[in-house]
Amino acid sequence: MNWHDIGMIDDIPARGARCVVTPQGKIGVFRTADDRVYAIEDHCPHRGGPLSEGIVHGAAVTCPLHNWVFSLETGQALGADEGTVKTIPVRVVDRRIALGLDLALMAAE
Repeated sequence: MNWHDIGMIDDIPARGARCVVTPQGKIGVFRTADDRVYAIEDHCPHRGGPLSEGIVHGAAVTCPLHNWVFSLETGQALGADEGTVKTIPVRVVDRRIALGLDLALMAAE
Protein backbone atom coordinates (compact mmCIF):
# COMPACT_ATOMS: atom_id res chain seq x y z
CA MET A 1 0.00 0.00 0.00
CA ASN A 2 1.20 3.48 -0.86
CA TRP A 3 0.42 6.45 1.38
CA HIS A 4 -0.67 9.60 -0.45
CA ASP A 5 -0.66 12.94 1.33
CA ILE A 6 -3.86 14.90 0.73
CA GLY A 7 -3.25 17.91 2.98
CA MET A 8 -3.74 19.15 6.49
CA ILE A 9 -6.49 18.11 8.87
CA ASP A 10 -7.35 21.81 9.15
CA ASP A 11 -8.23 21.80 5.43
CA ILE A 12 -11.39 19.92 6.42
CA PRO A 13 -13.81 21.66 8.79
CA ALA A 14 -14.80 19.86 12.00
CA ARG A 15 -17.85 17.67 11.22
CA GLY A 16 -17.13 18.19 7.53
CA ALA A 17 -15.71 16.39 4.53
CA ARG A 18 -13.68 16.71 1.39
CA CYS A 19 -13.88 14.70 -1.83
CA VAL A 20 -10.64 13.35 -3.30
CA VAL A 21 -10.54 11.97 -6.85
CA THR A 22 -8.29 8.94 -7.37
CA PRO A 23 -7.90 6.30 -10.08
CA GLN A 24 -9.88 4.07 -7.69
CA GLY A 25 -12.80 6.51 -7.72
CA LYS A 26 -13.99 9.36 -5.54
CA ILE A 27 -13.17 9.10 -1.85
CA GLY A 28 -14.87 11.10 0.89
CA VAL A 29 -12.51 12.16 3.68
CA PHE A 30 -14.34 13.05 6.89
CA ARG A 31 -13.29 14.90 10.04
CA THR A 32 -15.31 14.41 13.21
CA ALA A 33 -15.85 17.00 15.93
CA ASP A 34 -13.03 15.41 17.95
CA ASP A 35 -10.56 15.38 15.00
CA ARG A 36 -10.83 11.71 14.05
CA VAL A 37 -10.38 11.29 10.29
CA TYR A 38 -12.02 8.59 8.16
CA ALA A 39 -12.17 7.86 4.44
CA ILE A 40 -14.85 5.94 2.57
CA GLU A 41 -15.89 5.68 -1.04
CA ASP A 42 -17.93 8.76 -1.90
CA HIS A 43 -20.87 6.89 -3.39
CA CYS A 44 -23.98 5.79 -1.51
CA PRO A 45 -24.98 2.27 -2.63
CA HIS A 46 -28.67 3.24 -2.43
CA ARG A 47 -28.93 5.94 -5.09
CA GLY A 48 -25.32 7.03 -5.68
CA GLY A 49 -25.47 10.11 -3.47
CA PRO A 50 -22.20 11.96 -2.73
CA LEU A 51 -21.55 11.04 0.90
CA SER A 52 -18.96 13.83 1.22
CA GLU A 53 -21.88 16.26 0.94
CA GLY A 54 -23.74 14.58 3.79
CA ILE A 55 -24.06 15.49 7.45
CA VAL A 56 -21.30 14.18 9.75
CA HIS A 57 -22.50 13.24 13.24
CA GLY A 58 -20.36 11.29 15.67
CA ALA A 59 -18.55 8.65 13.59
CA ALA A 60 -21.29 8.48 10.95
CA VAL A 61 -22.45 10.34 7.85
CA THR A 62 -25.98 10.77 6.53
CA CYS A 63 -26.39 10.62 2.74
CA PRO A 64 -27.75 13.94 1.40
CA LEU A 65 -30.17 12.24 -1.01
CA HIS A 66 -32.27 9.83 1.04
CA ASN A 67 -30.93 10.02 4.62
CA TRP A 68 -29.21 6.63 4.73
CA VAL A 69 -26.64 6.64 7.55
CA PHE A 70 -23.22 4.97 7.27
CA SER A 71 -20.60 4.23 9.89
CA LEU A 72 -17.36 6.00 9.01
CA GLU A 73 -15.47 3.29 10.92
CA THR A 74 -16.89 0.22 9.17
CA GLY A 75 -18.69 1.51 6.07
CA GLN A 76 -21.85 -0.37 7.16
CA ALA A 77 -25.30 1.15 6.78
CA LEU A 78 -26.88 1.80 10.17
CA GLY A 79 -30.46 1.36 11.30
CA ALA A 80 -32.92 -0.44 9.05
CA ASP A 81 -30.94 0.25 5.86
CA GLU A 82 -28.67 -2.39 4.35
CA GLY A 83 -25.49 -1.84 2.39
CA THR A 84 -21.84 -0.98 2.73
CA VAL A 85 -19.29 1.40 1.32
CA LYS A 86 -15.60 0.63 1.09
CA THR A 87 -13.40 2.10 3.81
CA ILE A 88 -9.97 3.49 2.94
CA PRO A 89 -6.98 3.39 5.33
CA VAL A 90 -6.12 6.80 6.80
CA ARG A 91 -3.26 8.04 8.91
CA VAL A 92 -2.65 11.46 10.40
CA VAL A 93 0.92 12.47 11.25
CA ASP A 94 1.72 15.99 12.44
CA ARG A 95 -1.82 16.97 11.38
CA ARG A 96 -1.17 15.84 7.76
CA ILE A 97 -3.63 13.34 6.30
CA ALA A 98 -2.51 10.44 4.12
CA LEU A 99 -4.68 7.85 2.38
CA GLY A 100 -3.55 4.28 1.84
CA LEU A 101 -4.07 3.70 -1.88
CA ASP A 102 -2.81 1.19 -4.36
CA LEU A 103 -2.63 3.72 -7.19
CA ALA A 104 -1.24 7.23 -7.49
CA LEU A 105 -3.45 10.10 -6.45
CA MET A 106 -4.65 12.04 -9.49
CA ALA A 107 -6.36 15.20 -8.27
CA ALA A 108 -8.36 16.69 -5.45
CA GLU A 109 -11.70 18.43 -5.83
